[in-house]
Amino acid sequence: MLAILDYKAGNQTSVRRALEHMGIPCAVTADPALLESAQGIIFPGVGAAGQAMRALGEAGQAAALRRAVDVGQPLLGICLGCQILLERSEENDTPTLGLVPGVCRRFEDNLRQEDGSPAPVPHMGWNSLRAVAPCCLLKGVEPTAEFYFVHGYYVEPDPALVLATTVYGREFCSLYGREGLWAAQFHPEKSGRPGLALLRNFYDYCREARHAQ
Repeated sequence: MLAILDYKAGNQTSVRRALEHMGIPCAVTADPALLESAQGIIFPGVGAAGQAMRALGEAGQAAALRRAVDVGQPLLGICLGCQILLERSEENDTPTLGLVPGVCRRFEDNLRQEDGSPAPVPHMGWNSLRAVAPCCLLKGVEPTAEFYFVHGYYVEPDPALVLATTVYGREFCSLYGREGLWAAQFHPEKSGRPGLALLRNFYDYCREARHAQ
């Protein structure tokens, strides 16, 4: 079973529906015992970094995420969840979880797309990934596949952790991580078949990791 972290600041319902569509057992939960027993944790999020950090603090969920990383429990951050796994966000200069080295930065003003047209912020819509390192989450995903983005900030993790980049006015990291710990700036649960494939790959990794213990 996959646990979808409930901290009242995420898009848990759409993630749950995507998993249920594929027949993947899952639960939206804030229960530490259920989080600990799950094969893996999905950490979604929408909204602002400061608000999300307050919600995590009030719910006591920061400790659950740190425990998961410490013991090697598979974890997938999505959108805001991807951003606040890092050390700091420029959004209101918010200290974030610090589970991964790096910062979250605001898109610059007056961005231009490759054809010279304006690139409005937030970046909203479909865009492709450029893989820069192997990642099991992209197994079976066509290189030309597009994913759905909604964000006004972008992540700058440790360069050694960058797995894929995307171009929107500038090149930015859209997928980072290492074995058992990944984060996607886009919304796989809203990205059709490629997004569902990524979520299925995460679940398959979680099952294999559990069986190997």
